[in-house]
Amino acid sequence: MKVGLSTYSLVGELREGRMTVLDVIQWVADNGGEHVELVPYGFEVVDNIELADQIKEKAKSIGIELSAYSLPANFVQESDEAFDAEVERLKKHIDIVNRLGIKIMRHDVTAFTLKPEEKTIHYFEEHFSKFVKGSQLLADYAAQFGITTTIENHGFNVQSSDRVQRVIHAVNRENFKTTLDVGNFLCIDEDPLVGVKKNLKYAATVHFKDFYIRPYYENPGDGVWFRTVNENYLRGAIVGHGDLKIREIMKIVKHSGYDGYLTVEFEGMEDSKVGSKIGMDNVRRLWDEV
Repeated sequence: MKVGLSTYSLVGELREGRMTVLDVIQWVADNGGEHVELVPYGFEVVDNIELADQIKEKAKSIGIELSAYSLPANFVQESDEAFDAEVERLKKHIDIVNRLGIKIMRHDVTAFTLKPEEKTIHYFEEHFSKFVKGSQLLADYAAQFGITTTIENHGFNVQSSDRVQRVIHAVNRENFKTTLDVGNFLCIDEDPLVGVKKNLKYAATVHFKDFYIRPYYENPGDGVWFRTVNENYLRGAIVGHGDLKIREIMKIVKHSGYDGYLTVEFEGMEDSKVGSKIGMDNVRRLWDEV
C-alpha cells in the first residue's frame, strides 16, 4: 500500500500560478506522500514533451512514483469523424503516459457537465455502444505499452457501480479496469459501502475523498455545495472529517487484500495544502488502525 496525492487536490495553486506541477511533486514528497497522480489541470504535458521529461526526472530524483494519469474524455460525439478524432486525441495522451513511465490511465466516456436527462439510464443505454467501442480502442492501443486504462465512477452518468461494471464487462479487456473512487458513488446517491464492495475487485487504483452530506430538504446555505442526481447536497471534506464511513470503507479495502495505490483527492473549502496533508496522514493512520 502506498499513499499519495492527486495533483487535482492542489489545482487552485496550479491555476493561480502559486505552484508548478514540479512544486506539487516536491510538496507531496515533503509531506509524506509516496506517489502522485497527474491530472492535467493547471499544466499540460500532451503537447509539452519537455515538461513531461522534467516531471519524470523530478519524481525519480526525489523517490516519488508517478502512479496514474487522469483526464476527461467524451465518446458521445455527433459524427463518426468526431468520435475518431476524440480517440486519436486520447491516444496522444497514452503516448505521454508511456513516456512518463506511468502504467494506469483513467479516461471518462462522457462529458462531465450533463443535462438532467443525460444523467439517466436511458442516456446510458442509448450511447453504451460508443462507451464500449472507444474504451476498447484505447485499451488495445495502451496494451502495447503495458498500460491499464480505466474508467472511474465519475461524471454523473457512468457513476454507479452497476454501470461501471457493465462497461468493464462489455469492453472485455484484461487491461481495462476501474479507478475506484470511494466518495463519488454519493453523486448518484449510491451508498459508498455498497459501491466499494461491489467494484473493488475491478480496481486498478483507489481514490480516497470525503464529503459532507445534507438531504435535499435541508438547504445548507452558502458554501461550495453541489447537488446529486436526486438533488441532495454534497460538499468536499478533508478525508476523515466528513460524513463518509471512511473507517469501514478502509476496512473493506484493506481486508480485500488490495495493496496498491491509495490516492487522496481533496476538494474541500479549507486551504488545499492543509486539507491534502491531513488527508494523506489520515489515510495512512486509518489503514494502520484497521
